[in-house]
Amino acid sequence: MKNTMEVRTACSPKDTKHYDTERLREEFLVENLFMPDSIRLVYSHIDRIIFGGIMPIHEALKLEAKDELRADYFLERRELGVINIGGAGKICADGTEYEIGSYDGLYIGRGVRDIVFSSIDENDPAKFYLCSGPAHQTYPTKRILKDRKAEYEYDVEILPENKKELGSLEDSNHRTINKYILPGQVESCQLEMGMTHLEPGSVWNTMPCHTHDRRMEVYLYFDLPEDAFVMHYMGEPQQTRHIVVRNEQAVISPSWSIHAGSGSRNYTFIWGMVGENQDFDDMDEVAFKDIR
Repeated sequence: MKNTMEVRTACSPKDTKHYDTERLREEFLVENLFMPDSIRLVYSHIDRIIFGGIMPIHEALKLEAKDELRADYFLERRELGVINIGGAGKICADGTEYEIGSYDGLYIGRGVRDIVFSSIDENDPAKFYLCSGPAHQTYPTKRILKDRKAEYEYDVEILPENKKELGSLEDSNHRTINKYILPGQVESCQLEMGMTHLEPGSVWNTMPCHTHDRRMEVYLYFDLPEDAFVMHYMGEPQQTRHIVVRNEQAVISPSWSIHAGSGSRNYTFIWGMVGENQDFDDMDEVAFKDIR
């Protein structure tokens, strides 16, 4: 496996409610995202999102347009967001090199031709998780720093209002939402990305659960020991289903589906959204009493 792109088609909720465990996993779960010296991407027909993992160890890896895009280069008609969940790495975009530390991010706008990923230490390789959506104009490339100060004009620190602490230990959902790419923080055409960290003793994310018909979402779950797992809940609010998710696996969430989870312990996840609007609070919440 060197540079692959898998295509996933869209699924109707009328059909999905009849799927068994294996079919649910086949349609919505993505395993083995981070493979040594490989680019592993998934192209979903749902809002045309592309997401995946890049793990350079011994060599640099170039992001190239596959046949599925029918484009001269990957960002000819797209934008891209990246968050690094591994060791320190570098991304070179049209000759400008950006050092991306653990939990740092990078937004790259439409029109950038050459994008190359590398690790600084092969014994602690970077793990770049990316999301990409169609773009209608170009916004400037920005490096997003989670826990350190800006050094260059292209740097953006996550604003205090975009580090939102929610929930409580009593409700098992004490968590911090870090918003990386969204209006007022880093401008984009439609892509939004962020990372939510659950505190020890908390296992629930995104409760009360919700749908947002105007956007789809992909979750990447990580910071889980090998024997731990997350029960990812999906489906229409009155037709819920679950998928068992392990460390560094992703789940596709259609706009008609709830997307919530409870783990065997605390964990971290990255959310990436594309769709009709960028209003983060545009959600249709589901009351606890209405979930089935």
